[in-house]
Amino acid sequence: MGRKEIVIDDYVINETSEPYLIAEIGINHNGDLQIAKKLIDAAFATGWNSVKFQKREPDIAVLEHQKSVIRQTPWGEMTYLDYKKRIEFGKEEYDYIDRYCSEKPISWSASPWDMPSLEFLLQYNVPYIKIASATITNLELLRKACQSGKIIIMATGMSTLEEIDAAVDVLEKYSDGNYILLHANSEYPTPYEDINLSMIKTLRDRYDCLVGYSGHEMGLEPTVAASMLGAKVIERHVTLSHEMWGTDQKPSLTVHAMSLLKGRIREVKDIVGNGEKVLHEGEIAVLKKLRG
Repeated sequence: MGRKEIVIDDYVINETSEPYLIAEIGINHNGDLQIAKKLIDAAFATGWNSVKFQKREPDIAVLEHQKSVIRQTPWGEMTYLDYKKRIEFGKEEYDYIDRYCSEKPISWSASPWDMPSLEFLLQYNVPYIKIASATITNLELLRKACQSGKIIIMATGMSTLEEIDAAVDVLEKYSDGNYILLHANSEYPTPYEDINLSMIKTLRDRYDCLVGYSGHEMGLEPTVAASMLGAKVIERHVTLSHEMWGTDQKPSLTVHAMSLLKGRIREVKDIVGNGEKVLHEGEIAVLKKLRG
């Protein structure tokens, strides 16, 4: 059973709070720190709570059968391993990101895909560790992340309930309840018929914890609906343009869409209300007119 109230920096996440919004920059920066900086600016300007990156040691994180696959890239033809190394940020870039985010201020973190990347990330005072759907079965990585004392936000895409059970067992044993699960479908982009937002309730009922949503769909409606169904953390990939190179760009939100989504989530919270029957002032005026 996870904690029913979790605080990230000064933001209180519970069953009545507005969702905590994570702008997933991921690898959409294409190895360019200036693009990353512009996306941090966008997240701050649109009122999102955090930006997130992905951290890999490519020699470890890239699967063996993928390493020598030839990839056409904006930097020429290269192996998939060399491409991953080409776009990976190192200490110089993350030192800059850490300083830049603190000046805004806006929170930042990353998804570590391997043990050296987790150790690298823990050099910084990040408020949470994100466990990506691809690494949910790496129970050693998950255990070490929990033992860091950081809040764990774990996506559950491409995973069976049995695999999620095993991961939650680790969370229960080592995180002191400081975890949030994210429903996700890892297709990029996710067809609407595959999104299955009812899993938000399934995860909440099965694990008795706070649940969020990591969306990879085109459009805003499913994410707005997720917030209405109780997602307490929302994560969406963000981009400067859908025309930029990279597999994650198409299902990402542009800066304008980031602003739209935040506004619609707030509107839908007002629309849903709290379930208490109240005669509002405008309705009382109608009552006087029609009932006397």
